[in-house]
Amino acid sequence: MLGEVLTGNAVHYSWTSYADISYSLVRAVIASEDENFCSHHGFDWRSIDKAIKAGESGRRLRGASTISQQTARSVFLLPVRSWVRKGVEAWLTVLMEALWPKERILTVYLNIVDWGHGNFGAEAAARAYFHSSASALTPRQAARLAAVLPDPDDWRAVHPGPYVASRSVTLMARMAAVTRDGLDACVRR
Repeated sequence: MLGEVLTGNAVHYSWTSYADISYSLVRAVIASEDENFCSHHGFDWRSIDKAIKAGESGRRLRGASTISQQTARSVFLLPVRSWVRKGVEAWLTVLMEALWPKERILTVYLNIVDWGHGNFGAEAAARAYFHSSASALTPRQAARLAAVLPDPDDWRAVHPGPYVASRSVTLMARMAAVTRDGLDACVRR
């Protein structure tokens, strides 16, 4: 947010309690960003291993940051890529996981994540893209918001292109699996 403000861009933001965010968005973000959120302690070692192997084989690099890591990075650190920052991020992730319950971590994440075009947090994204509150997001809208997270300034939640439309359908199926398999057990309402 600070980067947007410093460059003179408009920032839209409004803190929303966990209870006032659609549970569909909770499930969509877990399905999209971190299916093991409830079972890890800040780091998903299997995803990290897969990312390392992908990099070693020359395939396209994939992200392995958990919701906890993304929250620590967004809340406490400047958006500068370096090994030192990654080390500090890891330390902050360990502290955050030790001191905050999973619901708090997810609440902060959903309130600070960049959904593109100066919209930070679930409430701002819901209002900007779907003209509704974060509590009123439908499963389809939630899936579309989660689908654009990797590149929210280029991908569109409203009138999505082929990739986002396809990814949204996949995420809706994975949202059902999140509930069915208890992947949301630590934050279930």
